[in-house]
Amino acid sequence: MPFLLAYSLGDGAGGQEASTEAVRALLENNGLPVGKVVDAAGKPSFPVSLLVEAGQAVVNMPYLNAQCVAPPEWLAAAAERGYAYFVFTTRPWTSAVPGTPVAEEDLASFAGDEATLTGAAHCLLPVRKLRV
Repeated sequence: MPFLLAYSLGDGAGGQEASTEAVRALLENNGLPVGKVVDAAGKPSFPVSLLVEAGQAVVNMPYLNAQCVAPPEWLAAAAERGYAYFVFTTRPWTSAVPGTPVAEEDLASFAGDEATLTGAAHCLLPVRKLRV
């Protein structure tokens, strides 16, 4: 299952608590209620989208877009299934450093933690491609 995990660093002006509330508001304002799973496949005007092109995965939503290089096995799984499982948690990951690879055990520990999962919006995002 190809999945994407989004999170805040919790380093905003108001600290971790303000970051948590800001992420919660962002999610709910974009149809991603915390604690629920949304299937965006049947919702063409859904405000969150996933573009997979040139080895990259790009998630777009109002006020936010995130792009990352995806490994070949992730790209193959996304192409085969036609969607990815997107988890956007309100729980800040304060030890993560942008642009720095995360150790597999650190990712498993954070992503598998109950507080990470219950404090998150979950969404099946269809894979979109550029049209030529």
